[in-house]
Amino acid sequence: MRVVIAEDSALLREGLVQMVTMAGHHVAEAVEDAPGLLRAVAEHEPDVAVTDIRMPPNNSDDGLRAALSITRSHPDVGILVLSQYVIRGTATELLNGATAGIGYLLKDRVGEVDELIKALEQVAARGTVIDSEVVRRLLERQRNHSVLDRLTPRERQVIELMAQGRSNAAISAELSITEAAVAKNISGIFTKFDLPVAPQDNRRVLAVLVYLGN
Repeated sequence: MRVVIAEDSALLREGLVQMVTMAGHHVAEAVEDAPGLLRAVAEHEPDVAVTDIRMPPNNSDDGLRAALSITRSHPDVGILVLSQYVIRGTATELLNGATAGIGYLLKDRVGEVDELIKALEQVAARGTVIDSEVVRRLLERQRNHSVLDRLTPRERQVIELMAQGRSNAAISAELSITEAAVAKNISGIFTKFDLPVAPQDNRRVLAVLVYLGN
């Protein structure tokens, strides 16, 4: 198995190289940034590319975006994301778009060297290895985002101003709509957030908590 490794931590990068080599596989190249990953994959055409998410040059989701690019330009190269982060949007796109093997493991949950090597081998064999915690986080965020997705653009404006502590009159003035229209939008928000009338609850506060939690 030929492997390319992208990891900005020199210590971890060298450790991964040693683990893969000791398992009898070949590390074609180990790089420290996303541009290096793209170049190395184009040059070596590995069986698997291993990448972190937050990497230079921007230290954002550069590694994940590079992986997504690889699935499009080199569809036969398997991808193993090894990170401590779960970034929903790009991760979901990567998992859905991969045509070769795909893996997503969290660094702090890989307890044994054998576990990592088996994941690499499974991805090289065009299999799928997804940490159960990654799945849980992706599904959890999907559920949370779907709540806000129920709102109309106007309702989103209203709940944003509610979160800033604005009264109905202040919201009316800010958005240049009547207070009756504000009340109607707030009622719609309560319905879409599944907040029924209850004597002991302040639905306005609960709605803001749902919004801030998403």
